[in-house]
Amino acid sequence: MSDKLSGKVIRDPLWNAIKLDPTAVRIMDTAEFQRLRYIRQLGFTHLVYPGATHTRFDHALGVYHLTTLALRRLRDSGKIHPDAWHGEELIPYAALLHDIGHYPFSHALEELESEYVPIHHEEISKQFFASPALRDALASLGPTAPDLLLELISGQSDIPLGGLVSGTLDLDKMEYLRRDAHFCGVPYGEVDVSRLLQGLTLLRDPDSGRYEVGVHEKAVAALESLLFAKYQMFRNVYWHHAVRAATCLYKRIVEEAVQSGLLGSHELIGPTDEELLYEIGRRAHEGDGAVAERIRTRWLPALRQRRLPKRALELTAADLAGRQVADWAVGNSLQKRRVEDDLALDLGLDPGEVVIDFPAKTAMFQLNVLVERRDGQVQRLGPEGLPGLLDLPRLAENLYTTARVLRVFTFERRSVMAEKVLARITQPNGTV
Repeated sequence: MSDKLSGKVIRDPLWNAIKLDPTAVRIMDTAEFQRLRYIRQLGFTHLVYPGATHTRFDHALGVYHLTTLALRRLRDSGKIHPDAWHGEELIPYAALLHDIGHYPFSHALEELESEYVPIHHEEISKQFFASPALRDALASLGPTAPDLLLELISGQSDIPLGGLVSGTLDLDKMEYLRRDAHFCGVPYGEVDVSRLLQGLTLLRDPDSGRYEVGVHEKAVAALESLLFAKYQMFRNVYWHHAVRAATCLYKRIVEEAVQSGLLGSHELIGPTDEELLYEIGRRAHEGDGAVAERIRTRWLPALRQRRLPKRALELTAADLAGRQVADWAVGNSLQKRRVEDDLALDLGLDPGEVVIDFPAKTAMFQLNVLVERRDGQVQRLGPEGLPGLLDLPRLAENLYTTARVLRVFTFERRSVMAEKVLARITQPNGTV
């Protein structure tokens, strides 16, 4: 490694050498960015795949690396209109900082209702950008840089190259799929990153006339590899039953801690993974009442010792055929909680010790990207696909449905009749 004036080179198991420029080094050295060393990229996935202890810090460096490669490739092509380079100097740092606002254990808490988790991690970034240290690190980019970077991170920027940070072709997706698969030791996340980078270009939208990140038709097969890798990772890793069980237990601990007053929702912003669990445990030991007692004697020890909730019921897409799960049963609504606690009472469990889990990722196959056809025509590839080029929508709904599994977890081993759950949270297809 060299000094801060000339940047640094960091060795990475995925991309080998990651070269950071001096501004990136200053950002990396802030306390706000160093915090990401202690936020696991995949939450509780390491309880199933022991190698999955990689962090948001590693991932952020990888996204920065891929972004610099993409920008270099676009420059070398010599085909980009000068107007499309507006704001290009901010893109690598937006990539580096795109996860700065993550909650402890990454995405898990974002599944809770807003009364427990007030804002999305991209919104939380605003609070981190207010840090004097981070603003000093960004000073060389100009006084408006923090606001412009926030717009890039949230996908609200007018900068033509913003699609590299947030969009169908953002480098975040390419990086996390490869990194997650690598550290989990599974073959599912193989994305043809090299081909995608080669196929990137900036295209003028034929409708708006604005430039945005697009892809050449020759690289569409590599885009398919990204979409299918995402499907396989969700089905086999992110939504693995034990990963979901641990996530449900963690969410229930946080939900009960906030609801009982042991923890304020604003206190979820800022701590690392272990800091949050420690603080909840400390307050539970000092607190009174049934909730504090359950957290300190049962739930937190169970999470730390991997005594996870058990599958009392598991229903696949085939089991749910002809029935539709109510919208309120997908999130963490009060109505869903009442059903869960009624089931807990029937099963001789305490309130909060039954969880209905039906994870959702509606944007799994999100497509919104310009494609340069072989004849030079520019077309938009959206959710409906492009006939003869990418007809994924014909498969997307079935793939998404197949990846989702409805489970009922109980904090002690129990068995639940499918009919009892289906009658409470589903209705026949076509029923209003």
